[in-house]
Parts: sequence; structure tokens; C-alpha cells
Amino acid sequence: MIIVSACLAGYRCRYDGKTVPNEDVIAMMKRGEAIPVCPEMLGGLPCPRTPSERQPDGTVRMRDGTDATDAYACGASETLRLAQLYGCDRAVLKARSPSCGCGMIYDGSFSGTLIEGNGVTAELLMKNGITVTVTD
Repeated sequence: MIIVSACLAGYRCRYDGKTVPNEDVIAMMKRGEAIPVCPEMLGGLPCPRTPSERQPDGTVRMRDGTDATDAYACGASETLRLAQLYGCDRAVLKARSPSCGCGMIYDGSFSGTLIEGNGVTAELLMKNGITVTVTD
């Protein structure tokens, strides 16, 4: 089994209430190979929600300044719990997300600038031996 970002699987759970369906992820779902998760919603955030970005100090802030770090950490922990429960050793996550991004994320300034880094969930999964790849 593979953990996948629910927005890539066609679920409307992005911050803007939209989806970004990815045909490869949807095919994995149809074959019963993937478990869709939205770490933000698992952490208790609504949909739609105010855009968030990971800050240089590792916290997560919404565009309006609200600290969302605890919700992102909770969602990451729940995602890891599900991955371990189902024996997942791989995850396919949404690129650039403050939760799911891996390798490149937005810099926290809400200016669209990308920097090297990982989202909260991607980082936790990798620290626990789960291979993370990202896609749009």
C-alpha cells in the first residue's frame, strides 16, 4: 500500500476547496494500492482554509498570521500512524505543500518563492523510513 495525497486522488480537500487529480494516483486508487490522506484535514483544519506556508523556523503560519503548527503536526502524526497501520513504505504527495512538499516548498513569505525544504508530513514520513516522492 502507498500513502497518497487525497487532492491528487480527486478529493476536494486543498486549501482552496479544489482538487488536482493526477491520473497515476487515481489509477493506484482504482487498483486498491493507495490510501488517500489529507494531513491538513486530519489535523483538524477545514476546507477551504486560509493558505499556509512553512516558516524558516519550522512553524506553519496562515497568510493571516494564525499559527497552524499544531494542526500540521497533528495531521502529520495521523498520516504516519495510517502509513504504519497499513504497512506503507512509500508515499506520493502533492509538490510544494506545507504538509506534503518534498525537496522544494514555499519560503513562508507568501510571495510564491520556492526554497529547498520539506513539508511537515513529508519530513515526518521520511524520518520514519517512508520514501516520499512528489507530483503535481
